[in-house]
Amino acid sequence: MTALTLSTAAAPGLRADAIVIGVAKGAKGPVVAPGAEAVDKAYDGKLAGVLETLGASGAEGEMTKLPAPSGFKAPLVLAVGLGAVPEKDADYDTESLRKAAGVAARALAGTKKAAFALPLADAADAGAIGEGALLGAYSFDAYKDNGKDPKAKNGKAPLAEVALLGGKPRDKAYKAAIERAAAVSEELNRARDLINTPPNDLNPEAFAAVAQAAAKEHGIKVQVLDVKALEKGGYGGILGVGAGSAAGPRLVKLSYTSSKAKKHLAFVGKGITYDSGGISLKPAGHNETMKCDMSGAATVFAAVVAAARLGLEVNVTGWLALAENMPSGSATRPGDVLRMYSGKTVEVLNTDAEGRLVLADALWAASQEKPDAIVDVATLTGAMVLALGNRTFGIMGNDDAFRSALHEAAEEVGEPAWPMPLPEHLRKGMDSPTADLANMGERMGGGLVAGLFLREFVGEGITWAHLDIAGPAFNEGGPFGYTPKGGTGTAVRTLVRLAELTASGDLG
Repeated sequence: MTALTLSTAAAPGLRADAIVIGVAKGAKGPVVAPGAEAVDKAYDGKLAGVLETLGASGAEGEMTKLPAPSGFKAPLVLAVGLGAVPEKDADYDTESLRKAAGVAARALAGTKKAAFALPLADAADAGAIGEGALLGAYSFDAYKDNGKDPKAKNGKAPLAEVALLGGKPRDKAYKAAIERAAAVSEELNRARDLINTPPNDLNPEAFAAVAQAAAKEHGIKVQVLDVKALEKGGYGGILGVGAGSAAGPRLVKLSYTSSKAKKHLAFVGKGITYDSGGISLKPAGHNETMKCDMSGAATVFAAVVAAARLGLEVNVTGWLALAENMPSGSATRPGDVLRMYSGKTVEVLNTDAEGRLVLADALWAASQEKPDAIVDVATLTGAMVLALGNRTFGIMGNDDAFRSALHEAAEEVGEPAWPMPLPEHLRKGMDSPTADLANMGERMGGGLVAGLFLREFVGEGITWAHLDIAGPAFNEGGPFGYTPKGGTGTAVRTLVRLAELTASGDLG
């Protein structure tokens, strides 16, 4: 993991491989952002003009490299775009700083140390820059032959150290911001590792083992229900989805408790370690990335561990519903009826609508503890991708105020999200002549239908929200900002922020 430090050193005298500065897009050309004064001075105040000559505009995501001025111990200056210049008297928003830091960290792979001289108005900015740098430096190369260095990123090791210039090492707020950035980023990157791990190495049992090891390390209580325990408990949804695989399903419960907690949150994650579609087999071209169908469980796992590491004064329980959805002679068939953990029966019309089945059992299990709120996270429907695209997740729920609070938390941490409705008229489409309900309804509005199905398994009177992260959970395109190609760890920061707001009593 990239090291993160606060530094009061001046840019010219700091020994580093590069100095990172910000450049914004002004009305008449690029504008050098605060934090880069020493660099600008060394260019006789003409740095903006030099950057413009080199083609820089200050647009978000832009990078411009130039030799460091004479007298600097670092050989390179890397200017990263921050987007539009803020309005008068306004600071740069934290997401712009987070993205710029991520771009710089990716560009500096292979270097040992970089000094980040980006705008730093307060501790929140320090945390955002640190988070962006740590997330941007991420790489997953466990399965690549990189010669002598197995941690190398395309032949280059990730940036080893980031020094935040202008930081205040002795200031409690700055120290706390950096420590938070490290804890959240490290756990989010662990979620990315899990999402990126090939399914032949990450089945439900293996995922459960990872959770057990992390729980032991961070003082989290863990309980793992294997096939026998699931059969004894009557978890028909999880068992039905996992019936076709040689790798049996698991339900993992992670419990972080605080002696000062006044509230209890439950997070439920869909953990399909590989989704073939089952008997309703996915068509060619839709299977290759289905290792990512456990992203919801990875998100929940990371959020619980992060809450424990931060010592938040709120109880957080994570439920990881783990199964592998495979076709075989023992697999659940379209037309089969499953008796769920809640006692309700479900007619399975499509075995590729499996995520809602494992979540249903886990939601009912979470409901039995009567938490103050439940949030489930899942790569649930292609319909949500069609509705919101590849970078935005949908939020549904049974409480408008809670749904709005979650949306605000997501936007605050820089995770694009959008509130979605649960239209009552769509519920009728799941009526079944054979069972209490079917796992499929109307095709149009399929993402909302899935949300309505899940609502059936939330305990009465419990506040609940559903995050459908099918779009942003796995990035099949090129990296951008602090987001890599592959597993993204989306919604981890939203859940952590929700836990922080709940702990402080500031939840809207």
